[in-house]
Amino acid sequence: MPEYMPSTRDWVRDQVELYESSNGAEGTTLRDTGMPVVIVTNRGHRTGGVRKTPLMRVKDGDNYVLVGSQGGAPKSPSWVFNLRADANVEVRDEAEVFTMRVREVSDPDERARLWILAVEAYPPYEDYQNRTTRRIPVFVAEPA
Repeated sequence: MPEYMPSTRDWVRDQVELYESSNGAEGTTLRDTGMPVVIVTNRGHRTGGVRKTPLMRVKDGDNYVLVGSQGGAPKSPSWVFNLRADANVEVRDEAEVFTMRVREVSDPDERARLWILAVEAYPPYEDYQNRTTRRIPVFVAEPA
């Protein structure tokens, strides 16, 4: 089993630890926003280590929509590159953990539909897209 490599960002590391140690009873919202998050576990594309990231909880039926916004930064978050390299992930939604596979959404109609769901779940995504020249990547995590 690859080694877990906690985030170098204190708030990410602390939130993952709280979320998992409470079996999804605590740490389930993004900082002070009250907006729900899931924990996505994936493998680092360079290190091969286990990485865990809190992401906004955006549902599409049994699937999860994962948005690589990084607050509208010029570059995508590192987890985007991890998912492009290895489509196998786990998604923890409170106490439930799902083994899933991701795919990056390239179809314009599907992406537009999922983007609407994402913005409804977390309105700042629209501002993030307006803040950057890159097209924010959207992934779908589907049951494996």
